[in-house]
Amino acid sequence: MVFYAIFVTYDDNANAKLQNNETNPMENSLYRDYPFFADVQVMIFIGFGCLLAFFRFYGFSGMVFNFLTATFSIQWAILIQGFFQFFYDGKIHLGVINLLNAEFACAVVLISFGAVLGKTSPVQLLVMALLEIPVFAVTEWAVLKYIRINDAGGSILIHLFACYFGLGVTFVLYRPGLNDGHAKETTSYQSDILSVMGTLFLWVFWPSFNSALTLKGDDQHRAILHTFIGLSSSTMTAFALSAVFNRRGKLTMADIQNVTLAGGVTVGASVDMMISPVAAYGLGIMGCTACFFGYKYLTPFIARHLRIQDQCGIHNLHGLTGLISSTAGICAILLANEETYGPSMYQIFSHRAPPLGDPKLLELQKLIPGLKPGLGRTAQEQALYQVAAIFSTIAASTVGGLLTGLVIKLPFMASPTDEDCFDDGLFFDMPSDFESVAIKTTKSCDEKGEMNSNV
Repeated sequence: MVFYAIFVTYDDNANAKLQNNETNPMENSLYRDYPFFADVQVMIFIGFGCLLAFFRFYGFSGMVFNFLTATFSIQWAILIQGFFQFFYDGKIHLGVINLLNAEFACAVVLISFGAVLGKTSPVQLLVMALLEIPVFAVTEWAVLKYIRINDAGGSILIHLFACYFGLGVTFVLYRPGLNDGHAKETTSYQSDILSVMGTLFLWVFWPSFNSALTLKGDDQHRAILHTFIGLSSSTMTAFALSAVFNRRGKLTMADIQNVTLAGGVTVGASVDMMISPVAAYGLGIMGCTACFFGYKYLTPFIARHLRIQDQCGIHNLHGLTGLISSTAGICAILLANEETYGPSMYQIFSHRAPPLGDPKLLELQKLIPGLKPGLGRTAQEQALYQVAAIFSTIAASTVGGLLTGLVIKLPFMASPTDEDCFDDGLFFDMPSDFESVAIKTTKSCDEKGEMNSNV
């Protein structure tokens, strides 16, 4: 509260003193930004919340700790991102666009949270968010200001960062006693239904997530189309793969909860580009396939051999698909030309626009009023900067995750014991029927529940 009192004020669109807000209220940015903010709100608090409630005895914690962590992360991100992006005249100027950016930072934290689900205390989660937000904000600022890339859907700065930060944390928090599973690491009919509801909320609103920060007009239109096509193709592929590769041709709920979302990530880096609808469809299939086999084979492998217990399989849904998406984005940049895009190419790929003083810039500004000077990069140069951004983001997030893991592993962070993992009873006053069901399940659970992965 002290920081808000000292540093935060209204931006121009929320300031009653400005005459434009009185005479032309419909020109206020609220009407442009709020629909996207509302959609992402649903994803953060309902989509992620329900999705993380898939464990039978950890449903309260999955939903409530998501609520707690998300609320804290957004408040903290408004301050940290504000200093980098919205700070002038000694104040952070607050508008709906700040909230939208803060929600993207919050999504980063919640994705990373998936790697340690069930194995951390609320104190550890809050400290994790406290440390991750600044690392993310600095990385985002450095990549966008100095490397300067195209990443409309956040495949690099959101998904790859969140994934490798979370893997860094869970590597440090490695628990050998959980390698063979846990008696309460199980799902139920009701918890799986709740988790699929979370998937549906994420699925429905993902086009808003991918298109919120794109240029308005045809760019945003393409982003919505590509995201929907990618999600649709990954969903159909997920059902097919689940039926073919599981016993007796039956579907597995873990596949439906997770793999169906892969297309939304895979189209992210090129979501606003002229990649064609069929390319979006193909990216959805590729992302889904990588995600499916990652859950099936890669997650158990890295748990046993690399000491990375990726509880919700974030490396599959956000890491592998993020790498595919980043590669697709590089290919789209290399293929981009004026014949395909027209003069608007220099709006979409703003860093390829002619620099200040170049006669070509004046010609383009006659066709596109308001076009800003760029850096004059070639397609090949921009592609190399994209590669640099990928590696620098992965490096920064991994180091940040390892250091954060060391901090939250300290004894006073109230980490639960192996026996108390995946148990709501450790943190909540539970209903009367919870204890009897838990005891019955623990006694009868000789076979370890398969690691049902989410996020």
